[in-house]
Amino acid sequence: MRRYLLAALWPAGMAAIAAVTVIAARRGPASPVPPALDDPAGQDGTEPAGSSDEAGRGAGAGRDAGARLAAIAGGAGEHGGVLAGEQPEWLPDLIKLGAISAAGGIFGYGVMALIGPPIVSNGLKIDEPILRWTASHQVKQWAAVMERLNKVGGTWTNWGSAGTAAACLAVTWRRKKWLPPATLGSAILVDHYATLALRHTFRRPGPPNSPNGTYPSGGCDRVVLFYGLIAHLLWREFSGSYRGKVWAIGAVSALSFNVAYCRQYLSKHWFTDIAFGLLYGLVLLVPFIGAVRVIAGPPRVEAGHTRPALVTALAAAAV
Repeated sequence: MRRYLLAALWPAGMAAIAAVTVIAARRGPASPVPPALDDPAGQDGTEPAGSSDEAGRGAGAGRDAGARLAAIAGGAGEHGGVLAGEQPEWLPDLIKLGAISAAGGIFGYGVMALIGPPIVSNGLKIDEPILRWTASHQVKQWAAVMERLNKVGGTWTNWGSAGTAAACLAVTWRRKKWLPPATLGSAILVDHYATLALRHTFRRPGPPNSPNGTYPSGGCDRVVLFYGLIAHLLWREFSGSYRGKVWAIGAVSALSFNVAYCRQYLSKHWFTDIAFGLLYGLVLLVPFIGAVRVIAGPPRVEAGHTRPALVTALAAAAV
């Protein structure tokens, strides 16, 4: 009976995360739709007074602006897109991103290195009983399902997801199109080398049937970092609303719980490695979110009109 209760923990956890997400989203503030975006011509479909004159002036201003932009573009083309002796506009922001990313990696390593010694020294008192109980209550058919779901936390799966999201966001972002690919690429580098440094520092062996598992769990860390960053980039460009944020957090929480459960059920890592792997991913994620905020500014809020685009983008990223 206990083995089936252990198997039922996965759907129960997923259901709990979904329920909390739905409740939090419904209780959140609903942003009103701006009238200008809803119906520029008014509720009755008639054209506001003076709109013809304003439209004429707007068209003239548009032509003047277009001419100025054409002149600027022509001048930029002569100099390869940048005036002679001047640096590209994106270069200072790229330097900021590199500095914040490196600082975040160092900070993440420092936090886990500070927590690591007591975990490595005394963690087996907690880990071994949990591992023995889990292994003795494993259901083979359910373990086969978990083997497939566990691939969500794989290195190449996460890197492939980051690369796909980077390419898609580079096309769909309206400003600073270079920022999503650069941010996700920096996340891959920072996570890879910070995790390698932690492994060389502690060299903690994993469970008997998975000796390469180490402190902290790389699979749990990567899911929180990469899918959390992808969800944030999608949210800030296509939603920016409170409810959109709740749904993004709920989706990343479900993926994180899934990988943590799979790793423990299959005895891929010690329990403490899994728990602190989730913390490690969160510690790495926060500086990247801060870097995007510093470079791109606050998220755009377009209530009512961006929900279909956000849903489409999330579905594409999931595929």
